Amino acid sequence: MNKREQGEPTGLFITLEGPDGAGKSTQARMLQQRLQKRGKDVLLVREPGGTSIGEAIRKLLLNPCHTEMTVSCEVLLYSAARAQLVHEQIEPALKRGEVVLSDRFWDSTLVYQGLAGGENLDIIEKISLWATGELVPRLTLLLDLDAKEGLLRVHGAKEGARPAGVDRVEQKELHFHERVRSGFLELASREKGRFRIIPANETPQAVHEKIWEKVVVFLEDEK
Repeated sequence: MNKREQGEPTGLFITLEGPDGAGKSTQARMLQQRLQKRGKDVLLVREPGGTSIGEAIRKLLLNPCHTEMTVSCEVLLYSAARAQLVHEQIEPALKRGEVVLSDRFWDSTLVYQGLAGGENLDIIEKISLWATGELVPRLTLLLDLDAKEGLLRVHGAKEGARPAGVDRVEQKELHFHERVRSGFLELASREKGRFRIIPANETPQAVHEKIWEKVVVFLEDEK
């Protein structure tokens, strides 16, 4: 599903996915450091963001004041930020042979706006593939966590922060976040070759070691 020409030098594209509070950002940084210690050139990016355009879109998407934003608008904005990120950051790094770690990618749009948000999944997938030049991660690490525990982590971490400290998505009701978790597990069951499920209910270091076990096996299989 990738349009890059056969034989062109490419790196390795790994994404981290999961519900809010699962610890993706922490685990992405830890994985980056572990891979670098093994001599890998690693680019870490986040979604939405990673470019000046993407960061501006991120502010629009996560602003808790934008309660009127439709799900279809979300799909298009996330896809626009992602298109810029692929063009400016991800594709150049892959062409240089680097490992690219992305804190979320278009699986999140399929889940949050599709399986949990109610928009047409086929349309979202077509938009996502078009926006990214049909770039598909080689490996997706799904950090799985109970939705209620994830929200407790999010709100606990931001306790005492200003009202805007919890973003527009994190403010959604528990039932929505339960659908998000189920949606990720559904995607993982559909694409067992790409997804690896890691329970995220332990300490960050314990979760990292489980992730590392999966990554090492994957890297060995890639040789």
